[in-house]
Amino acid sequence: MALSALDMFSVGIGPSSSHTVGPMRAAVLFTDGLRAAGVLGAVERVQAELFGSLGATGHGHGSDKAVILGLQGERPETVDTDTADARVAQAGAEGKLLLAGERYIAFTRSEDVVMHRRRSLPAHPNGMVFRAYDGAGQLLREGTFYSVGGGFVVDESAVGADRIVQDSTPLPYPFTTGAELLAHCGREGKRVSDIMLANELSWRTEEELRAELLHIWAVMQECVRNGCTRTEKLLPGGLKVPRRAPKLLADLEAANDQTDPIRAMDWVNLFALAVNEENASGGRIVTAPTNGAAGIVPAVLHYYMTFVPGADDDGVVRFLLTAAAVGILFKENASISGAEVGCQGEVGSACAMAAGGLCEVLGGTPEQVENAAEIGIEHNLGLTCDPVGGLVQIPCIERNAVASNKAINAARIALRGDGSHKVSLDKAIKTMRETGADMKIKYKETSRGGLAVNVIEC
Repeated sequence: MALSALDMFSVGIGPSSSHTVGPMRAAVLFTDGLRAAGVLGAVERVQAELFGSLGATGHGHGSDKAVILGLQGERPETVDTDTADARVAQAGAEGKLLLAGERYIAFTRSEDVVMHRRRSLPAHPNGMVFRAYDGAGQLLREGTFYSVGGGFVVDESAVGADRIVQDSTPLPYPFTTGAELLAHCGREGKRVSDIMLANELSWRTEEELRAELLHIWAVMQECVRNGCTRTEKLLPGGLKVPRRAPKLLADLEAANDQTDPIRAMDWVNLFALAVNEENASGGRIVTAPTNGAAGIVPAVLHYYMTFVPGADDDGVVRFLLTAAAVGILFKENASISGAEVGCQGEVGSACAMAAGGLCEVLGGTPEQVENAAEIGIEHNLGLTCDPVGGLVQIPCIERNAVASNKAINAARIALRGDGSHKVSLDKAIKTMRETGADMKIKYKETSRGGLAVNVIEC
């Protein structure tokens, strides 16, 4: 099994990797299957059913819209985020759907995209079933898919909805645990980013990898700029949450207080808020490793580039490679899905990734990097996923800002030590997995517990 850094970071659309990016990709996979089976031209109706967390919070996360766009051939990486809602509304109003971007079929939104709020499929909380029928109502093809976190999608052939995308590419330094990663570093005298780079060369050249990672960084920067310059006062949805990033940017630029000893914290807050406000409004973001936690890695990377002398693109590449190595450990041994383990799997894993990445580019040893990542997750253990109204706004947006600063602090704590510590990253990840298994379902992205029921929607 092999995972690439580009599996952990991908360009997508908000507000959720599990609930928006995943369903859109699943819908595309289904229509691709229709085409491959030679039955696309015979399809006259397609029905999608969403189960578990997708059904419970899918409306707030835009899961139904994502499915409709995916059935029309749109992909998270390239869909026009400014016209996506209009295209979905048009399909419903006109009663027709441009299947796979090729031919129109009849479409009734209330009947053809069904959200089951309290029914689940057995393998994973984020389950979907697609069915295609001909003009006589005969079933042509059926497919079951699971959105397993971070935009990853597996079909029913994956045993137990395996969390890992199967890839048998041989790697020079395979690892599935932090201990194995550290062993490679120690034996070869390499940094964590060096080990990741060597593995990445199994898929692509160094020039190609660098270009891809710097493109990821460019999308992150664009996301922050967009979040800081939006003119809409409120985020979409019924909560009427105000956008804060534009005003915070104006305030920080006006104050320009160079004497404030912790002014960097305000800027980190700004970077994270800008990204997550873009995510909440369905904008273009980078899953890092999920949409719900998409602001943390970009915010800490912006901190590095803004406040660390000598920061450059080489450092960005090393940061992302190291962060991805940490993310792979979570993906391999636990989960990055809020519907499976709560927000500890999203914000917690992102905090650990950002802490490890920052520690690396600040000169940390592999042991200090592992320590920083462990600190990042240890102090997010037990974090529930309880979005108010099923929207990725409260508490998600502020939670990213707080975790971004926590990641910076984790890196600094680790750099002040020698890398030795009592709780290993592997043990912390194991604890996260066990905590998620013990967590009641109402605290795992169902909006049936926590803040979601104790805050009145208005």
